Amino acid sequence: MKHFLFTMILCLQFTVSSHAALKVMGSGDKLQLDASRFPPSMKASYQLMQKKCTSCHTLERVVIALQTGMTPTTLLEFNKKTAKDHCDKMMRKPNANISQQDAKTITELLYYLIDESAKK
Repeated sequence: MKHFLFTMILCLQFTVSSHAALKVMGSGDKLQLDASRFPPSMKASYQLMQKKCTSCHTLERVVIALQTGMTPTTLLEFNKKTAKDHCDKMMRKPNANISQQDAKTITELLYYLIDESAKK
């Protein structure tokens, strides 16, 4: 059942991405956001997220969560509340090398991206 739901989310990813305000580039493990239209402060935050988050997983997980509103691994809701929870959880992982300030910066970026993804 979990495999079926994950497959459905991946299929939904491609239908949602054509309507979402966030632009994506690549596919599969190379899927990432097109940050060219981000405000300068968010571009810097995105670079930080790319550096910190991809030490453990690809940005594909983040993009899918933003596009679908669900985390692809746990299939739980992904919104502003859970985005902060995820950043705090990732910060506590051994070898994550994410400071409290990094987690705050990435959380603020995710809030911005959640808002942008809601725009049509």
